[in-house]
Amino acid sequence: MVDAGAVLTAQTTPEAARRAWPRWVAGGAALLVVAVVAVFWEGGPRLLLGVVGALVAGRGALLARSGTRGPGAALVAAGLAAVVVALGAGGLAGWVLLAGVPAGLLTGALLLLRRGGAVRRSGQAALVWWGLVTGLLAVTGVMTTWARAADGAAVVAALGVGLLGVFVLVGAANLRTLSAQPPAAARPAGCAGCACGAGGCGALG
Repeated sequence: MVDAGAVLTAQTTPEAARRAWPRWVAGGAALLVVAVVAVFWEGGPRLLLGVVGALVAGRGALLARSGTRGPGAALVAAGLAAVVVALGAGGLAGWVLLAGVPAGLLTGALLLLRRGGAVRRSGQAALVWWGLVTGLLAVTGVMTTWARAADGAAVVAALGVGLLGVFVLVGAANLRTLSAQPPAAARPAGCAGCACGAGGCGALG
């Protein structure tokens, strides 16, 4: 698996990490609460669909803001549609999850497979997971009822939300560690750093 926390800290300054890590803790804890509540609450499918839809719409907005307008707009539209369904009839949310969970797993696996190194290996693992989940849901629907298969898709979605919450908390811990690092020493005005390897500017005198 890719160390998302290491990637995060590599692109963040200690000052930014100090401001961000409490929000990441709150977000990760909230996702874990959503996952647990969704498993035991009758309205769990609606809760999961609404939360996932909001996350997808937020990701799309970030992509659109960064210049990737086409995919970003598509994600925003899909996320908002999911939120609308979650706010509507309760039974429909379960059926959307039944179709959306395998589709989401496959899309994520294919996106990871397009990259190289450890990310590609994660994509291969995700592809295997997609096959297992899709097969299990199909067998459940054929052998029992599709309503029970929809319940199974909701459980898988809850596990995914919970796992995302764990990743966010790991990222928060990495940010907290980064925020504790002392700030970099300020260089004197006009210093380009060219003499630092030779003992500093005083060595040139």
